This record gives sequence, C-alpha cells and structure tokens, in this order.
Amino acid sequence: MKILPHAIACLLLIAGWVFYFLAKSSASDMREMAAKIDDAQWISNDLPQQLKASQDSSEKKALAALIKNLKNRDTDQDETYDAAILLADEMDGSSTFVGIFLVFLSAGYAGICFVIYVLPQLAQRATHTIFDSGEMIEPDAMSLARSKLAQGEYLDAMEEFRKAAEKDAANRMPWMEIIKIQRDVLSDPSAAAQTIREVLEIHPWPEDDAAYFLFRLAEIQHTDLQDLESARAALQRVIQQFPETRHSANAHHQLQSWELA
Repeated sequence: MKILPHAIACLLLIAGWVFYFLAKSSASDMREMAAKIDDAQWISNDLPQQLKASQDSSEKKALAALIKNLKNRDTDQDETYDAAILLADEMDGSSTFVGIFLVFLSAGYAGICFVIYVLPQLAQRATHTIFDSGEMIEPDAMSLARSKLAQGEYLDAMEEFRKAAEKDAANRMPWMEIIKIQRDVLSDPSAAAQTIREVLEIHPWPEDDAAYFLFRLAEIQHTDLQDLESARAALQRVIQQFPETRHSANAHHQLQSWELA
C-alpha cells in the first residue's frame, strides 16, 4: 500500500470536516448574538463598544463578523437583528453545502478503499472457507521429496518418496522415483532391482503398473546386471500373468530382441 496518497487524502478530509464544524459553530454563535441584540436592543453603533467589552472569544468573533457585514451602515435594533440572522443563515447554508460535499467525498474515498483493500480480503476469506473449510493445506509429500532430490539429498529424498508411497499406496510414481535414484544417480542397479521386487510383493498392482515394474526389472537385469536368466524370468512372468494382452506381446518381442526366447 502506498501511504502518501492516503495520508494526503485523509488530511484533506480532516481539514474539510474541521472547517465544516467551525462554520456550524460560527453560525450558532451568530444566532446567539442575534438573540442578544434583540434582548439588549443594540443598534449597529453599539456593536464596536460591545466588541471591546466582551471577554468571550466566540462572541467577539460573531461581533467582528457582524460589524464587518454592517460596515458603513447605520441600522436600528430590528435591522441589526435581521442582519445578524441573515448572516447566520448564510453561514449555515454555506456550511451545509460543504457538509454535503464532504459526505460524498468521504463516502467515495471509503468506497475506493473498500474495493481496493477490504473486498479482496473478504473474497479471499470466502473462497478459503468455501473450498477448503479454512483448513491449512499440508505440504505435498512428493513436492518435499523432489525438493530434497534437487538439493542432492538423495537418501532423504528416497525416504520422503517412501512416505509418499505409504500415504498413497496405489500411486506408482514414488517408487518409480526411488528406482530411478538408485539406478541412475547412485549407480546401484542391484538396489533398484531389489526395490522392484519389494514393490511387487507389498501391493496388488493393477495390470499396467505390475507390467511396468516387471519390464523395468527385466531391463535392469539384462542391461545393468547382465543377469540374462533373471531378465528372462521377469519377462516370462509378464507373459504368464497377463496372457493375450499387449503386455504379453511386448514381453515376447523383448525376449526375441534380447535373443532370450
């Protein structure tokens, strides 16, 4: 928020309202002066003497304003009273106009502040309440694991991926990330192969997921560990578990490609 424009706007509004209340007070003082003129039956020539004798600051201001208004005029008691009432009405009318203007300005400024600063906060709170019931969103386990991975903290990253897998047992992504770290980053294909065996045992995976892990196991055994028999066994397992599927066909093709058929 830029403070200076708001500070200037507030100062101007405050100054305007101060002027308004002072004008209202002056009009009230002038009406009191008119009443005193009526009671004491003062004429215009009596006003300077009363100004000198008065000890009341409000009364002195009213007398000074009336004397200025009646300058070079000789008025009797009724005319002096009427002049005071007329001057009070003018002050009152002028202050009323200023007051109406200030009300519009103040309301407009308040509306602008509401739209710019308050309404977005209310909308955000309402959205927060509707969509998440005000609950704090927990950090995503996968995001934390990837953050650890990006920082080179591979063991911590694998631990976080395991936690993510525990929270969502049907999601193969955390295990894929662990296997990738073990094989590609830590250069430990034996650990990667063991992780795949563990994964296949701990959860009844859907067809596509189970086939994916078996193909990765076969690839690691063939390419990294040079264990052709284990590679053949993994592919044969695909054929046995998923006969007459595209996975079985792919396994047959891979056996022929590796000359393991």
